[in-house]
Amino acid sequence: MAQPWCVQVRPTRAEIDRGALAHNLGVVRAHAGAAKIFAVIKADAYGHGLVAVAERLVAEGADGIAVALTEEGLRLRAAGVEAPVIVLNGIYDGAHRDVVEAALTPVVYDLGDAERFRALGAGVHVKVDTGMTRLGVTDLPRFLERCGSLRIDGLMTHLATAEADPEGTTAQLDAFDRAAELVRAAGHAPVLHAANSAGALLWPRARYDIVRTGVALYGVRPTDDSTLDLRPVMRVLTTVARVVDVPVGARVGYGGTWTASRPSRIATLAIGYGDGYLRSSSNRGHAVIRGARCPLVGRVSMDLTGVDVTDLVACERGDEAVMVGAELRAEEVARGAGTIAYEVLSSIAPRVPRVYVG
Repeated sequence: MAQPWCVQVRPTRAEIDRGALAHNLGVVRAHAGAAKIFAVIKADAYGHGLVAVAERLVAEGADGIAVALTEEGLRLRAAGVEAPVIVLNGIYDGAHRDVVEAALTPVVYDLGDAERFRALGAGVHVKVDTGMTRLGVTDLPRFLERCGSLRIDGLMTHLATAEADPEGTTAQLDAFDRAAELVRAAGHAPVLHAANSAGALLWPRARYDIVRTGVALYGVRPTDDSTLDLRPVMRVLTTVARVVDVPVGARVGYGGTWTASRPSRIATLAIGYGDGYLRSSSNRGHAVIRGARCPLVGRVSMDLTGVDVTDLVACERGDEAVMVGAELRAEEVARGAGTIAYEVLSSIAPRVPRVYVG
């Protein structure tokens, strides 16, 4: 018999639809043309589960995996994932030999890392900074001169505003093309990759040899274009813990930030910021109960949240509430919380039980 502290009683959970994940890979494939698809599964696959997502995407034909950190790549190898894995952030802290022995593809932008991988006889992908000012080589001629016999198998950059800034994206791609010419002139024949999800879906020019798609695989559209048939993979669910009728003037939650302007019915949901549900959704977000959108009222508490269900014909303890999903896309939740969809997804799922379906 399981110990009582091992039993999942509370109903709050994140359902992960692996069928939707496979569908979204197909959408990306239809846009990517001849480019290979490397699925970005950093940050525990944006909260969807590193190993489970990698295994399904590889089984569905993804050409490779991209992670942010060395330990993510090592975890995949320990789980038996044999597909090519690129380590995007290039932060190795002495783990260079571990990277090589695990057959991970290192990304470098630092001469010290380049020299260590050259000494190990490993090929690398070089990241160039084309305008995001985050990571990447800024003086490529000097880098090429000093890295000597280092084998450069790939060249990459990252697009900062592919979803919204044609002029800025064009300038980045122009800079990347010039960088590719320099690397080729130095005697290398690198594969090229620049496109994130927005670049892969919206910029044919950015697709090059590889596209690195992250959020699109999880069903997040890079723009408001609803013709992109991307299906939400995560569905965050909870239930109604209590329903109470309150008079005009009743206040809800910490600080009394919401006051009833009419006789109201308030439901309390079994989810809060301790579950990763963003506190900034207070008095701004919604939950879907019995198919209807109901506004959040009062401040989101650590594990409870208030909802105005006055306009529902009925609402009872135990009713299911959808916080994120096809009924309430992460993009919309993010707008209500004043953030981005990636944060909505990656904040919630690691803190609640994940249930895989499809």
